[in-house]
Amino acid sequence: MSLTVHRRVRTLLFGISFLGGLGSATGVVAAPSDAQRAELRVLIENVTQANARRYGAADSAGRSMDTAKLIKDPAGGYLAAYHTYINGIPRVSVATSSDLINWTFLRELGTYASQPDIRAMPNGSYVLAWEQEPSNHIAFRYYANRGDLLNGVASRSFDTSRTLSSCAEGTPNLYSVQFLPDVDHSTIDVGGHYYWNCDRDRQQLGRLTNFNSWSTSAQNNVDNALLYWGVGGNIGDRDALHYKQNVYGLMEGQYTKNDFGSWRVFIYDHQTGNAEPLNMHTDKGSTAFANPSFTALTAPNGQRAIAVSIFLPSEGAKPGEAGQLIYYRTY
Repeated sequence: MSLTVHRRVRTLLFGISFLGGLGSATGVVAAPSDAQRAELRVLIENVTQANARRYGAADSAGRSMDTAKLIKDPAGGYLAAYHTYINGIPRVSVATSSDLINWTFLRELGTYASQPDIRAMPNGSYVLAWEQEPSNHIAFRYYANRGDLLNGVASRSFDTSRTLSSCAEGTPNLYSVQFLPDVDHSTIDVGGHYYWNCDRDRQQLGRLTNFNSWSTSAQNNVDNALLYWGVGGNIGDRDALHYKQNVYGLMEGQYTKNDFGSWRVFIYDHQTGNAEPLNMHTDKGSTAFANPSFTALTAPNGQRAIAVSIFLPSEGAKPGEAGQLIYYRTY
């Protein structure tokens, strides 16, 4: 995203009233962003029409690629950051691919770590954010170059203090990373969830300044966009991208607390503050979807594409489809 888009995302997240955009969600008034949101839905919803797809995605070491975030690799091909549970302990790793489907394990970066996001910076560095245990909180790591990333050597680390929940905060996504001009003079805007009243996950938006100062606030307007649809459980992981002239997000919502089969994915319109559930279609008809992420990038054939990564809980997955689903669609 450009710097303009980065600032726009933060303004929209803080400034949009859900009630002010309700007409678009109910079809009363068409918003300018509606048509492009509809286009994006078509690219995401029907997995069977993807250019390529992989259920139960795992890397070359046989590690499941849970909650993978896919990005373009400046060195060529693609990078993924993801977590894998090994002996009950979540571990964040990175892998590389030439086709977005087959992934080669590169390096483990964190233990008791999960739900990562990754950003490659123009100066050759990398910024990662993930959920760190114990005392579940958002952690940031900065790798000055590719060599440091592959060796697991972070030159900057920052672990946030929980401020909105005494129980847990996590599932970060990097909305924007700005170096002005370097990591010690930087602004990182990040989405996350906090465990509201130690009962249900709700949305937060934070800012890490100069890699040493953290602030965050609850995002009730974003929660309201999913509560409108009857979501009664957690409102958790999310991602965002710039599609054509507008910014859109994917977000998970759980209709019934403690029911993993009730997880669904919603598309969120940052222009209006509205959300609507996606009608996902897999090859065998799985019904539960969680931990969505998506990236606008160039596909292996050189065309523009949306790469999507979604976790399919076993409670709603049809045979052979449980676990991490990775696919992309050109346009």
